[in-house]
Amino acid sequence: MTGVPASAAGGTGRPAPGGKLGAAAVNQASLWNIANILTMIRLVLVPAFVVLLLQDGGYDPAWRAWAWAAFAVAMITDIFDGHLARTYNLVTDFGKIADPIADKAIMAAGLVCLSALGDLPWWVTAVILFRELAITLMRFWVIRHGVIPASRGGKMKTLAQGTAVGMYVLALTGPLATLRFWVMAVAVVLTVATGLDYVRQAVLLRRRGLAKERAVAAADGVSPR
Repeated sequence: MTGVPASAAGGTGRPAPGGKLGAAAVNQASLWNIANILTMIRLVLVPAFVVLLLQDGGYDPAWRAWAWAAFAVAMITDIFDGHLARTYNLVTDFGKIADPIADKAIMAAGLVCLSALGDLPWWVTAVILFRELAITLMRFWVIRHGVIPASRGGKMKTLAQGTAVGMYVLALTGPLATLRFWVMAVAVVLTVATGLDYVRQAVLLRRRGLAKERAVAAADGVSPR
């Protein structure tokens, strides 16, 4: 029993047409939808991941395996929460703010901890974090002119970064330890390349936006009042 009168469901006792969309609209207004819950889980996993990684000085293979599991879950929730939000219209103001924070927090935590442990050169961490911070600031710089959509290169960058950091978290030796070096090298190259491409797109977007604003202002200036 749902407690909803039949008349409210179209008078037939059956769910009204578009009921799924109606449910999605209700969830859209709610903080406690599945997409936001996954984002919250990812935020909670950040301190848990750091604690697990740094246990016993940060070099215990068992603890690092647990840390990898926490990192992997965080990466998986990153894939699903955005997909669910877009597919079922679960986008909220909280999600818009918390999702990118959670993404950057788990990646930054992994990079900083690995560099602090001496597993990863600090310059690698600096390059990746600088890129992410710069692009975030640039989004605010051009946001009134439009939004630059996620590119295939950006998705490949995120995948490469996540894979590389995950491999460094695990206590790998031999050929796998060599492989993770090259995966991280690919991640750094994609980080720089996609960052430069984003800057190019942002500059073009801002120029077009300013040109449009000037054209509108000029038209308003000559129009009769």
